[in-house]
Amino acid sequence: MLSDKELKKKYEEVFRKSPEKYYPTRTLEELGYFRGKCKHCGRFFWSTDKYRDFCGDAMCSGGFSFIGNTPAKNKMNYIDVWKKLSKILGGFGYTPIKRYPVVARWRDDVHFVQASIDDFIPYVINGEVDPPENPLLVPQICLRFNDIDNVGITGQHYTAFIMVGQHRFEKPENYMQGEYLKHLFEWFSKGLGIRNNDLVFHEDVWAGSGNFGPCIEFFSGGLELANQVYMQFKQTQSGHKDLNLKVLDMGLGYERNAWFSVGESTSYEITFPTVMKTLKKITGIEYDKKLFAKFLPFSGMLNIDEVSDIEAVWKDVASKIGIHVEDLKSSILPLSALYSVAEHARSLLIALNDGALPSNVGGGYNLRVLLRRSLSFIDRYNWNINLPDICKWHADHLKPIFPELKENLDDVTQILDVEKEKFSNTKKKSIAIISKMVKEKVTEEDLLKVYDSKGIPPELIKEEAEKEGKDIDIPKDFYSKVSELHQEKELEKKEKQEIDSKGIEETDILYYQNPDQNIFDAKVLKISGDMVILDKTAFYPEGGGQETDYGKINNCKVYDVQKQGNVIIHFVEKPNFKEGETIRGEINWERRMSLTRHHTAIHIINLAARNVLGNHIFQAGSHKSEDKAHLDITHFKSLTNEEIQKIEEFANQIVKKEIEIKSKVMSRNLAEKEYGMRIYQGGAVPGKNIRIVSIEGFDTEACGGTHLSNTKKAGRIIILNSERIQDGIDRITIKAGEKADRYLKEILKDSMDVVKTLNELSVAKISDNLLRKLENPAQSFREFQEASEIFNITPEQLASTIKRFLNEIAENKKKVEDLGAEIPSVRKREEEETTIKDSLKDISKEIFDIWKAQRKEIEKLTAYLARVEAKKLIVKAKENMLFEVVHLEREGMISLANEIIGLNKNITVILANENGDIIGMSKKDEMGSMISNICKQAGGSGGGKKDFGQGKVDLSKLLKIMKS
Repeated sequence: MLSDKELKKKYEEVFRKSPEKYYPTRTLEELGYFRGKCKHCGRFFWSTDKYRDFCGDAMCSGGFSFIGNTPAKNKMNYIDVWKKLSKILGGFGYTPIKRYPVVARWRDDVHFVQASIDDFIPYVINGEVDPPENPLLVPQICLRFNDIDNVGITGQHYTAFIMVGQHRFEKPENYMQGEYLKHLFEWFSKGLGIRNNDLVFHEDVWAGSGNFGPCIEFFSGGLELANQVYMQFKQTQSGHKDLNLKVLDMGLGYERNAWFSVGESTSYEITFPTVMKTLKKITGIEYDKKLFAKFLPFSGMLNIDEVSDIEAVWKDVASKIGIHVEDLKSSILPLSALYSVAEHARSLLIALNDGALPSNVGGGYNLRVLLRRSLSFIDRYNWNINLPDICKWHADHLKPIFPELKENLDDVTQILDVEKEKFSNTKKKSIAIISKMVKEKVTEEDLLKVYDSKGIPPELIKEEAEKEGKDIDIPKDFYSKVSELHQEKELEKKEKQEIDSKGIEETDILYYQNPDQNIFDAKVLKISGDMVILDKTAFYPEGGGQETDYGKINNCKVYDVQKQGNVIIHFVEKPNFKEGETIRGEINWERRMSLTRHHTAIHIINLAARNVLGNHIFQAGSHKSEDKAHLDITHFKSLTNEEIQKIEEFANQIVKKEIEIKSKVMSRNLAEKEYGMRIYQGGAVPGKNIRIVSIEGFDTEACGGTHLSNTKKAGRIIILNSERIQDGIDRITIKAGEKADRYLKEILKDSMDVVKTLNELSVAKISDNLLRKLENPAQSFREFQEASEIFNITPEQLASTIKRFLNEIAENKKKVEDLGAEIPSVRKREEEETTIKDSLKDISKEIFDIWKAQRKEIEKLTAYLARVEAKKLIVKAKENMLFEVVHLEREGMISLANEIIGLNKNITVILANENGDIIGMSKKDEMGSMISNICKQAGGSGGGKKDFGQGKVDLSKLLKIMKS
């Protein structure tokens, strides 16, 4: 199979040989256009001039000719373009619809929407689901990161842009390319008011995801304004075949059309005029307007993706304008940096509003690149501007088209402020790394590596190098190369055992029809080994993060259940039945109910987290087992104890409200239209129809799991812990219902053990208030949670940990006495041991601090004694070898060996104690292998590295070996 790039190249040759077969040539001829071939790029194009030599692309015609002389008669501002475009195409039956979020949660193959057609992949394109309207028009915001370095320079590149999608999904017999071209032609001729001789059409080929087709690109004044793709074919092993559903996929560059209609300045001034006006005023940026006007027509030539030597192009542009190249750059680059900041802020506003987060993984990585690139520009030019403010200005400007961008500005501000602080900390930590780097030759690979791993921008490294009198060349496409390091990757699919289910009808799912059914009769359709397919089942297959049901079929154990396409496979131990027989299935109901409670509880925790933390909260993953469950949420920083407690409290309020939980199966397009795209919480949900689960008034999700009928049935929900599992994602682990109650009873028992231990060892007196809290299961759990953080353990480990630490404190006191010294800091704490404590956390901290102080003092005393002992032992060395049995534990022996080596680096030291511990240290011998051999001979085992080894031996055998 060919790649999309190879596919395009192959069919360019095929289509250009028979244009009348693949392109709407008859319509173009009717409109008065002639086919020609560009003498510069070799592309075929259509124009009203039969003898025209060039296709009209800026690269072929020497720049943009529309600036200062636009062929568009009808000027309009950025907001008006959508109003007029939707009105004109609406006259041909195209229904305007709302944009989809830029975060493509309905898909499992991409992070962000990159084209308007992405809204309808895969289900509408493959004919499985009807489109929301047909035909339709959508002002889809898209995110792409392959042109980051072009933003601000060329005047036409963006990381976030509106692609207006003109889409139709038709059966082959109803597909009419010529009519679709006429519809769009109406916009250019009547909407923008472009004369026919100023409009040029390019023949091209589009390919993506194995589908492909011819396309017509619309050009005027050197600028591509739209691309109308006629998606008609699918790649096969033997060539290509027609698609069952043919698609019109037209993408119109909204920013370009607005810019073209005005024909002045750069597109950024037209796209966000109010933002640029405010930024120029605040920064006080000065630039030569006459020079900039001369530069603009040639700015499109500085596309770093299309030239091999960008410096040569800068020189060429400077020559055309009549200025030295460095003077041109010094005038243009500060303004282009300000354009970049404005553009990147708009991209961040849109992405963060739609639920994305900057991070060091996945699609969030590119958002962080944009953010840090913007902050670097602000720092470099010392501008007094703030990204959250710029986002607000953008939201105000875009309100007539996208009012939703104003809804989450508080969240956006908080996220950007946290990211700014992270970047500031990164720069502070980077000083030592940069100082070391610039002493050596710094390569492009070094710059990419240190940015990718440490987040250090190349500009900082260049500045430091210049202080050292060195120059570092930052690649002009540096940020595009960074983005390439994190290209979207298709998710790996878990390999599962499958059965041939060809010809078998879809399994009738009983757990949706009757959630309380635990016994059922069914007919056996197929058996293959231990895999069984029934005509219907009440067994829930693993999916959506929920573990599978267990149970029995005719008393044979069911140990796994999986879904394969439309059938459900039961994995049964030694089936005692045959195909065609009727069986009885029985679900392990206790397990099912625990799984169901935990699944519903996860939905409740998700809505509680969103209520407490903000609308940026989305589910990034989950797992529901019989004993507990966890929810992974998108969040920009680690959760605090206070936030965790608020989430838990809100969740239990939802439980107490006794809210009805409703579920229904809906067609995908109707569900999306009624509830929006937030229904996709747990990732992509396959199928034409999807099941919608609603906690009335609070949460609605697409979910195929088993659920309770009322929030009350979930019972008490407790959050066991929260941890940061990766940048931008926190995991909340919970228990619900009976599992939570049982866990709290165990904690209550442990709390009584703690009280008993503290009383027995007389470390601290417990206040009456704390005692009352420890006697309450929920409050006792909260005390245990907070106290366990002191020791970095789980709450269930606290009782045994406190006991162990108290015992060690007693042992340490004896150890100190044996060492013949007192520990003032510890003695002072022991004098305070009768202090009444009102918090288990305070008690734990007191215990930990006493233990820590003891260990520190013991280490000091041990080191002192080791220095004294080393001076005594070093004289016993023979031929630079010292072996001695000492009255020290392993740590003490290591300290002693270090002291001896410090006195004489040529000595090889081997020490042992009465317990059979042995250590060896040397600066010249291979100690790991030496100790390993000695241990083997002395009935033990050991090993190590070059300068150090340790192990365990039989001391009597060791003494014999060492004497010999």
